Amino acid sequence: MRKGTALVVGATGITGGNLASYLVASGWTVYGLSRRATEHSGVIPVAADLLDETATRKALADLPISHVFYCTWIGRENEKGNVEANSAMMRNLFAALEEVDLQHASLVTGTKQYLGSFEAYGSGRTETPFRESEPRVPGDNFYYALEDVLFEIAERRGFAWNVHRPHTVIGYARGNAMNMGTTLAVYASICKATGQPFVFPGSQTQWNALTDMTDALVLARQMEWAATTPGAANQAFNTVNGDVFRWRRMWREIGEYFGLEVADCPETPQPLATQMSEVGPVWRDLAEKHDLVEPDVTRLASWWHTDADLGRDQECVNDTTKSRDFGFDHFRETRGAFLDLFDRLRAEKIIP
Repeated sequence: MRKGTALVVGATGITGGNLASYLVASGWTVYGLSRRATEHSGVIPVAADLLDETATRKALADLPISHVFYCTWIGRENEKGNVEANSAMMRNLFAALEEVDLQHASLVTGTKQYLGSFEAYGSGRTETPFRESEPRVPGDNFYYALEDVLFEIAERRGFAWNVHRPHTVIGYARGNAMNMGTTLAVYASICKATGQPFVFPGSQTQWNALTDMTDALVLARQMEWAATTPGAANQAFNTVNGDVFRWRRMWREIGEYFGLEVADCPETPQPLATQMSEVGPVWRDLAEKHDLVEPDVTRLASWWHTDADLGRDQECVNDTTKSRDFGFDHFRETRGAFLDLFDRLRAEKIIP
């Protein structure tokens, strides 16, 4: 029996892509919405730009959606622009589904809930571990805007909702703009090929402090669980693997996987955006030598996003007590999540 008919919004991203595949395997009928329709096994592709209300209505007309899983966003020049554009996208989506009898909608945001927006990153000084009950950080934040749109529409239309707040998602996804796992694999591969030491690009704080991360399949499991568990409805949940680590150990373990010399953490950050600014030709040579599937390094690595995560000057640990109390008990070792991803990237000839 089918569990429901899901619309995964952002089905080509690291979160949406893994969620869509997981839901198919779990027994759902799944429509995958993205700007450009992309094939995922078992996922029915739907192409639409959510900023175009008319095109969105046309693309979603007559689809029998029971559950919406919203896993997308768009960046603008400043946070005010982020708020306006992302709010419009969500409103256009639900306007296109106005005549559909929705049961539930899920929204994925993240740890910027507690840290502040991209342009005010770190302005939130919430004490760790971050709890879902913490007040919002002052200032514009498109996460808050998306929540407010969701709450308003869910109350008006009478469907249940959940918000999920992962911290730095690890998972397989090509061409994604927020993908630390693939970015570090590409960086390590370049270090190996050029004989450079594997230098941690971030801050001393991140090197030494405790932190956590989120495997994409842990997030997918939590999203399905929350959407189908009546007692979990209308709640926000932090979503992390369940373990904590320090980068000073994890970095050495990643370096060992790639057979690299691991340098000590520099006193000041060495951003990847600077280190890797001229590596396009190096990667093209690697791709040709090893018959890799993607010769354009900019389609694989997101230096800016990894720099933002690893350059923070505050500890980031999320409390998951609430989700456990509500009945979700899945976990994942973060080291294993990294190494499994690297194995897959090699098997699919993304990295040498």
